[in-house]
Amino acid sequence: MLPQIEDLLVLQDRDRRIANLAAQLEKLPSDEARAKTRLKSDTQAVEVARQAILANEVEIKKVELDVSTRKTSITRLKTQQFETRKNDEYTALGHEIERYGRDVDNLETRELELMEVGDSLRTTLKSAEDALAKTQRVVDEELQSIAERFQRVQADLDETRAERQKLAEKTDAEFLHLYERLLKTKNGVAVAPVKNGQCGGCHVRLIPATLIKAQSDKEFAQCENCARILYIEP
Repeated sequence: MLPQIEDLLVLQDRDRRIANLAAQLEKLPSDEARAKTRLKSDTQAVEVARQAILANEVEIKKVELDVSTRKTSITRLKTQQFETRKNDEYTALGHEIERYGRDVDNLETRELELMEVGDSLRTTLKSAEDALAKTQRVVDEELQSIAERFQRVQADLDETRAERQKLAEKTDAEFLHLYERLLKTKNGVAVAPVKNGQCGGCHVRLIPATLIKAQSDKEFAQCENCARILYIEP
């Protein structure tokens, strides 16, 4: 194998590693976003539970206000009833007092029901908060792992790029120019092995003259179909 081709194979190995590491880095933000998305439903469940508790408390306050208003009315009506001298007015006021009394009973029953609902809602909130806390721990660990992986991959990528730069500087300029031009259009494989008389890149059968040139280890051979640089595997 020509020394220049050996150099290109080492360079191609580094380029493929660089491409793989760059792809990993590009994927990490989506992994991070996906991890954060897992919190969304649990966070929403907590918010829904909190809003339900708030709405229930508002309803309780309304009922308490209605109870207070009706009790005030009952007190006022009893005062009027005590002061009246007319039997029919006394009786009418008595009916009003009874009606307001029934309202108070119903409202207080409603208040107890709402308080029971409040207990149930607080239980729901506690469960939702526990689920969120559990998910948060898992997501935090995952995000930490992603951050650490980013640092490792970035360091590996920087190191490989620096190594690639040194290799490129030692590679024959003419061969390097051809290699880099092919690398852009040949899916990361500019230098391909000969396999069963075929180009290992495009899998087209090579003509005898190209095979002889590649096998000689003295001449520079390219696939007549895809132009990849060819070599014979040891």
